[in-house]
Amino acid sequence: MSSEFRLVMLSAMYENGGNVTHRLFDGHKQMYVYPFESQIGTRYVVDHMSSAFPVKYRWPVFSLDATPDQDYFAIIDEECKVRARTPHVSKFRHMPFEFSDDERREIYKRYVAKTERSASNNIAAFFRATFDAWKDYNRTGKEKVYVGYSPIIVIDADKILNALPKAHVVHVVRNPWSAYADTKKRPVPMSLQNYMRAWVLNQYHALLFNEKYPDRMHVVRTEDVIGDPINTLGRICRKLSLDVYDSLATPTWNGSELNEVYPWGTIRKATSEANLATANELSDQEKAEVRDYAGRYIEDFDYTSFLKE
Repeated sequence: MSSEFRLVMLSAMYENGGNVTHRLFDGHKQMYVYPFESQIGTRYVVDHMSSAFPVKYRWPVFSLDATPDQDYFAIIDEECKVRARTPHVSKFRHMPFEFSDDERREIYKRYVAKTERSASNNIAAFFRATFDAWKDYNRTGKEKVYVGYSPIIVIDADKILNALPKAHVVHVVRNPWSAYADTKKRPVPMSLQNYMRAWVLNQYHALLFNEKYPDRMHVVRTEDVIGDPINTLGRICRKLSLDVYDSLATPTWNGSELNEVYPWGTIRKATSEANLATANELSDQEKAEVRDYAGRYIEDFDYTSFLKE
């Protein structure tokens, strides 16, 4: 049942270090870490935030009269399904991944058959079925929690925490200068104004829900994650009653060390030096505009002197 399902959902605004944190957790012996972005949203998500953020990154809504089979297909999960069904067009095609999406669907339906259909039960079945179907997954036999990563899902953190009593949400925030500088490298980047509006919305919800759910809503800075990953992520592990491993210092894929985090994200080298250098790619005018749009959150996250470091 979903009431016993232990999920740790990672969230971060685009280019804020969510993929880095995701890959650092990957080698943890007590975690089932989802292989890609776990894009669990559906097209039935329609609310005041639907125009601001892609529904694939949201907490899902399912049709009341759907079947489990229809529910499964409604979960967007683009990165995993593309890698499984059309690997030649996947940006992860170079990574070994013995996995059948059709097999996962059948396993998913068996899980759901044991519970009533609901968003929480469906998502619990989805994560469990993923690791049951992943044939070359590097199991340790010590796994206790499931870890997903969906950008901007912090705006739905209250839905996750209310639906899954044993879930935790970990939101990752990065200084807005480096974050915007990296998002400019996308083929079709967001404007500075639109990017910063979305960045601020993420941090607003992170701090709001951290106050409402202090025991299960956690906020970490990318600067602390890359500066001291074992201690920074170790604090999260201890709150989850998990062990702290040295593997937290190394980004991995299915337990195998990665030379760079790309293509999971645009951050190739997760170092403090590279982070500051990225921020300094912006012009003085851009830096000033980013600071203006970020407003109070510069102080809230202790970024006042970041550009002077």
